[in-house]
Formats: sequence, C-alpha cells, structure tokens
Amino acid sequence: MNLLEVKSLKARFKRGGFALESVNLTLKKGECVSIVGESGSGKSFLAQLIVRLFPQGSVEVEEGEILFLGENLLDFSQERLEGVRGSEIGFVFQEPLISLNPLHTIEKQLAEAILLHRSLSREELKREIGALYASVGLEALKGRAKIYPHELSGGQRQRVMIAMALANSPKLLIADEPTTALDVSVQKQILDLLFRLKEERGVSLLLISHDLGVVRHYADKVYVMKGGKVVESASKEELFAHPKHPYTQALLSSLHLPLKESPPSRGEILLEAENLDLSFVLKKDWLGRPKEYLRALSSISLRLREGENLGIVGESGSGKSTLALALCKLLSFEGRLRMGHEEMAKMEESRFRPFRSMIQIVFQDPYGSLSPRLSIEEILREGLEVHFPAQKESFERRIIEALEGVGLESSYRYRYPNELSGGQRQRVAIARALILRPKILILDEPTSALDRSIEHQVVALLLELQKRYNLTYLCISHDLRVIGALSDRVAVMKGGRLIEEGETSLILQSPTHPYTQELIGSLLL
Repeated sequence: MNLLEVKSLKARFKRGGFALESVNLTLKKGECVSIVGESGSGKSFLAQLIVRLFPQGSVEVEEGEILFLGENLLDFSQERLEGVRGSEIGFVFQEPLISLNPLHTIEKQLAEAILLHRSLSREELKREIGALYASVGLEALKGRAKIYPHELSGGQRQRVMIAMALANSPKLLIADEPTTALDVSVQKQILDLLFRLKEERGVSLLLISHDLGVVRHYADKVYVMKGGKVVESASKEELFAHPKHPYTQALLSSLHLPLKESPPSRGEILLEAENLDLSFVLKKDWLGRPKEYLRALSSISLRLREGENLGIVGESGSGKSTLALALCKLLSFEGRLRMGHEEMAKMEESRFRPFRSMIQIVFQDPYGSLSPRLSIEEILREGLEVHFPAQKESFERRIIEALEGVGLESSYRYRYPNELSGGQRQRVAIARALILRPKILILDEPTSALDRSIEHQVVALLLELQKRYNLTYLCISHDLRVIGALSDRVAVMKGGRLIEEGETSLILQSPTHPYTQELIGSLLL
C-alpha cells in the first residue's frame, strides 16, 4: 500500500484564481518524492491541500481523493484532521521566521507541538525537548529556556521547525521549500539533516522545491508541475537523463549559469575604499551612551575599476549588504572612500548629492523595495525629480527609454508593482537605478527572490546593459553561480572581513581559504 496517494485531484480557490487540474501522485513508505516547478506552478497549493491548511470553505475540491494509509483525508472531520496534523504528518514551512511565534520562546513552542498530541509530565517533557534538540544539532540550546526566534540564525530557526515537525514521530514529512531562504552551506546542512533523520526514523518525505540541484541530490522520484498540472513524472535518474516535456527540459537547462569569460578590466579606478570599519550599537547604558557594539565591517579595502565586475560573496551576516550601504554612504563608517579623485568619507550630504546619482543600488527584494502605492511611472520619476529637477520636459522620454531598456513595454509605466511578476519587478528596480545614468551599479542579491529560469533572464539582461551603458558592477550574492556568471573578480567575506580575493575562475576552481572551499563544496548542481 502507498503511504500517500493523490488521485485525479481537481481543486480551486472559491474566490477564483489558481486551480489544480487532475493531479496524480504516489509516495511509498521510506521514499523521498519531490515536486518541482517555478513559483505559481501549484507546488505549495498541493502540499497545503494535502493537510487542508487553507481556511475552511476557501478551497473547493471538485473531484479526486487524497489517500493517506488508504483513508481519504478529504473526508476527515476537522477534529480528526487536527489529530493527524503534527502527529502522523509533519510540515516544515519555507520561512521559519514567519512560521514561529515571535512572542513565545522556542522551548514553549516545542512543548506546545508535543503536548497537543501527547500527555507528558514536566520531567518527561523536558527530556523529550532535550532529545529533539540533540536530534537536530541544537544541543547548545539545551537549558536556554528564554531564547526567542529572533535570537537564532536562519539555519537554527529551520532546525527548530524540523524538530517541531518530528516531535511526534510522523510517518510523513512535507517540506515546502525548506532551504530557499538559506545560504548554500547552511542549505546543505539542513538537507543533510533532513535525510539523516529520514533514514534514522523511517519517515517518508515529500520535498517541494524549485531548485533542481537540490532534487538531483536527494529525491527518489520527481513530479514536475506547471500551471496546476503535473506535466512529467519519473525517477530521478530517468528525469535528469531523459527529460521528455519541453518545460522540464527548460528547467534543466536553467540549472547552470555560464562562467563569465571576459578578462578583468584595466580601466581607471572609479571607486576605492581603504580600511573601512563600521560598528552597530547593540546596547546603551542608562544615560543613553553606547555600551556594547557589533563590529559589522573590519578593515575592508577594495578597488573597483571602470568596466569591471567585482563579486562579493559570503553567507548571511558576513557584512556584504552592510558594505554595499557603506559604499553608497547610506551608513556611517570610519576609513577612506574615494570616487575618482574625490574623497567621499567625510563629505557632507549636500556636496555628495551630485555623486549619489553616479552610484546606484538595486536592492535584494523586488517585492519590498518598490512602493505598492506608486505606479511604475511614479517610482521611476522620483529619482529624476530629486537629481534633475530642471529637466522635467525629458522625464517621460527617459522613463519610456528606461523601461524599454530593461525589456518592458512603455505601457508598463501605468501599472502597479502588485500587477507584475517577480522578474518584471526586478526589471523595474534595475530601470529605477539606470534612469539616473550611473557609472557604478551595486547589485545586492539581484536574483535571490527569483526562479532559476527568471534568474537566467536577469543575468543576461545585466550583462547586456553593461555593454550598452558601459556600466561597472559590484555584485553581492551568497550564490556562487550568479557570482561566476557576472563577475571578473571575486572577494570573499566572512565575519565582516575580506578573507580571499582574486579572478573569478581562480577563486571558483582553486580556492585557498578553507571557508571559500566550504562554500564551493556546498554547491548543489
């Protein structure tokens, strides 16, 4: 008997919009089945529908069955279903910071997950929580009863989510994009942990992912979804060796990004930083004086030449984005910063403003960096009004040119961000930076919020724009694939310091620092 079987499932939101069309899926005991596809393909909708996580009455199942151990979950009462959730079927969500309650301690949330299905004494509960901590590699949290989600790293929070999902020894674990928000090295640690626990506990795993690199390493069988339908299913070996559907072939072709081959630039130095130091105040005394600091950047020195692309790589918390903000003078720092022959470090804002248009930044999240209250035209107009107030007659022409330059029709200027896809929003974010005609463009995780196929399009667009406008890029990412595709040189950051620097091909093929070797060894391709 199959552990889980989805038969001819057809479902839709009652308010309209997304639907599943005749989905079939089987999962055997001890097996890992993966569902892959881009955002909006129906992966998460299907995963959540299996345990009916949607508000009651919001989804209509028109036909089909979801059989778990031979019983149709769609026929279960709410009370019986709540007994299955967290007990026989565990669920690991994509974003642990949102899934965990910020007002409750980690220990309290683990206790709640256990006591919802079992009655234990205080001592038994304490031992159970300690065993869960040990099983997911969080021994350091034992005895720390007052620790909250925001005090943990992303990887630690995801380990807590896994511990909660496994608290009652489920037969099936559904993991919905469990590593999307994590760095490559932490991603591999979490996936290795999931599969170690799968083997030790005999749990079956339904793994939802848009990353075929992850699927290639861990899945037994793969289902490919597009537009609410399963377009192809096969064993992992068969799918990667002989993909049949054009969509699967397109997904596989997007797995690799070509390495940038142009030689490093020998142009003049556009931007130079010397011994940048930056600290954040963590605590103040009762008089409001700084008492405790966090050193975010320590003795950072780098040069950026005209026409070159410098990649900055490192895990979350390494100081990459802080460095980007410091180079734009959006954070105060100690040290020297020169643009051309001008010293910028101590320059007042009124004097620096003309230079600000020369160095622009494309932020990480196109969903959060564009105001939902403004049309695309208003978003692009803002920078022009600040830097070129006397040239209003040219604004409309420049807005249209900026949109067309990033591959969007001029009619997009009348739309709002919520009417655009993730890739289209990132193109608008790039257009907003380019409309000021900068010399240097800082790209802070430019593709981290995008699917692999959209990522390819954005990387190709950035390389094309560089040639067209003679741009210089500083590209920040934890994804070495993106860094390799965009950069001539790479600098590796850890703990606020630059620990290794060199030409991209040398760093990626022959890294010398153990940390760089660990990053490259964690890549799942």
